[in-house]
Amino acid sequence: MNGLLVADGGYQPPGVEDVFPPALFGGVPWFAKAMLLVLLSVVVLVTFFVAMTRKQAIVPGRLQFAGELLYNFVRDGIGRDVIGSKEFKPFVPLLFSLFTFILVNNLFGVLPFVSLPTMAHIAYPLVLALIVLVVYNYVGIRRQGFITYFREIMFIPGVPAYVYPILAPVELLTVLIIRPFTLTLRLFANMFSGHLLLLVFITGSEYMIFHVANPLLKGAGVLTGGMALVMTFFELFVEIFQAYIFTLLAALYIGGAVNEGH
Repeated sequence: MNGLLVADGGYQPPGVEDVFPPALFGGVPWFAKAMLLVLLSVVVLVTFFVAMTRKQAIVPGRLQFAGELLYNFVRDGIGRDVIGSKEFKPFVPLLFSLFTFILVNNLFGVLPFVSLPTMAHIAYPLVLALIVLVVYNYVGIRRQGFITYFREIMFIPGVPAYVYPILAPVELLTVLIIRPFTLTLRLFANMFSGHLLLLVFITGSEYMIFHVANPLLKGAGVLTGGMALVMTFFELFVEIFQAYIFTLLAALYIGGAVNEGH
């Protein structure tokens, strides 16, 4: 972290470099902390679900109960409720994978000694959004045919014909570009800004308490530290909520593709 004493004795607030730490190995520029955390998240998820399913019982233990609760939440609360009871089952593995993967990588942002939400790196939410883009367009084309699928997207029934020259390209851009862009930006921006804001409170509190002689500023540092704790819990809520929103929107887009007249 920055937020330390600098040459003139002042406070240097956290910056972009705190979200993009240097590569772990000099000769491999792409293998930085974020990549390590992505790999760690896969290990964590695989370990958890293997341990959860190893000893299944009618009366579930804690791990089995937690895993089933999480799965049922995604399957019923997102998949079935959004896509529909007749169409949702093939997409549950994708939705569940998206939700758990994003959730674990977001929670790294409030984990002590880690303090980096992976989704604050725009490449990761972008790849996930592109996966969603490919899935809902593939499903729509497979269900309705290429021409019918894009015709229904571009030419909405009941709209006056003279509006189509403007509306049709806008609708096409919405499906092909705007949806994945907003999916990416929403997740990335929330994780990036929330992480920096949290760092400002933590490092600012540390600086005022330990590096300033003025007792008023030290008192302000204590208050700032209390606010940092509040912000940590708020950031925790945002991290969980953003994983839910991303998965919910993915389900909405898929649901629109599998049903005619979307």
